[in-house]
Amino acid sequence: MSAAFDRPLPAALERLRDLASDLRWTWSHTADSLWRTVDPPVWERSENPWSILQDVTRDRLEQLATDAKFLDELGRLDDARHRYLREPGWFGETYPDKPLRGIAYFCMEFGLAEALPLYAGGLGVLAGDFLKASSDLGIPLVGVGLLYQEGFFRQMIDETGRQQEVFPYNDPTTLPIEPVLTAGGEWLRVPLAFPGRTLHVRVWQARVGRVTLYLLDTNDPLNSPVDRGITGKLYQGSKLVRFLQQVVLGIAGWRALVAMGLDVEICHLNEGHAAFAILERARECMRRTGLSFREALWVTRAGNVFTTHTPVDEAFDRFDVGTVASFGPYIREYVAALGITVDDLLALGRANPTDGTESFRPAYLAIRGSASVNGVSLLHG
Repeated sequence: MSAAFDRPLPAALERLRDLASDLRWTWSHTADSLWRTVDPPVWERSENPWSILQDVTRDRLEQLATDAKFLDELGRLDDARHRYLREPGWFGETYPDKPLRGIAYFCMEFGLAEALPLYAGGLGVLAGDFLKASSDLGIPLVGVGLLYQEGFFRQMIDETGRQQEVFPYNDPTTLPIEPVLTAGGEWLRVPLAFPGRTLHVRVWQARVGRVTLYLLDTNDPLNSPVDRGITGKLYQGSKLVRFLQQVVLGIAGWRALVAMGLDVEICHLNEGHAAFAILERARECMRRTGLSFREALWVTRAGNVFTTHTPVDEAFDRFDVGTVASFGPYIREYVAALGITVDDLLALGRANPTDGTESFRPAYLAIRGSASVNGVSLLHG
């Protein structure tokens, strides 16, 4: 973890930091008794090692630093964690001579644990389970999502028995994440051209066993107050903000992977929110090969997979013609660089591409830009 977000620990306890920041503890509970020993009341309330590490008193840390039994258990658990990370897993053992270069799994939400509250329900929980299973299986996968200032609401019941919703603020310094740094030691920021300005998208990372989850956020002082709010809340009510969230997830998400030099062979879109990754992947292919947009789209779609959770028309995000008009300035320059028009782009997101009155639905863009399309279950498929 970056020193800017850490408290100093006694030298003998340095390995606690790695145990706490690796979200493998969200499904592997071998270290639960160790964390309960550190601070029993906080453990009973949160079961969150990262919170314990931040909140435990200095006196307690000094006691543990001289506790031989505790240090032995800490060493055993840390050694076991490193063995886990070194092992190839099922994928490496089964396909040692057929390496898959990399998979990028895009999703609007990831439900790993309450310690990282960036989810609302089944979509996020499945995405979190996908990362956990990929880690255990040794699949070369990374996740790409958004870091919200507010995740989904927490339910409270008032004295009359009615539900009340509260939205706790996600302070990055209290979350088990760290900034992604460039080779020069600077925070990785992905630029997006907006009308009259540049949007700066910061990149964070969370360790999930053998897997890394990359999270994008616009709450950067370099951005205007309005732009900082793009990643303000999961599933914003404003159509424009929802659209811009999807632009950030798909376009900035793919650009971040390129900037980090990750070799991605398969792009897996979990729901249509990430459909703009298809466009950015095609644009990057155009830049490298000189192909036209249609050619690049056809080449790259072979490596795109789309999973839908709600395969009914009413469940797909839709942006009607009047609403789309307000999006024009945000994407006009981008689509021009693709060698197409805004109308061409909108046609990719319509059931009937020639019907100019039909709403734009990113799910249709995801379907057209993917070689494999499936439902999340047999029933959905």
